[in-house]
Amino acid sequence: MTTAVAPSSALTAADRCDRCGAQAYLRVELRTGGELLFCAHHAREHGDKLKELAVNVVDETHRLTGTPAAGATDAEI
Repeated sequence: MTTAVAPSSALTAADRCDRCGAQAYLRVELRTGGELLFCAHHAREHGDKLKELAVNVVDETHRLTGTPAAGATDAEI
């Protein structure tokens, strides 16, 4: 499996998890063709199986760290 973050395939807020509909941070290109999108939670939950099926993975979960929550005050950060 190759892990890469390619600018041309960056995920946006419009990309939704195929399991729960949350914002997707992982795109998995399958050996059999097609792709799956996952939120960070479901990517971790199904990670081992995804590694077996993936030809390429675009992982943008790094975008979740170090960013204050929307509407958070300085006291909450």
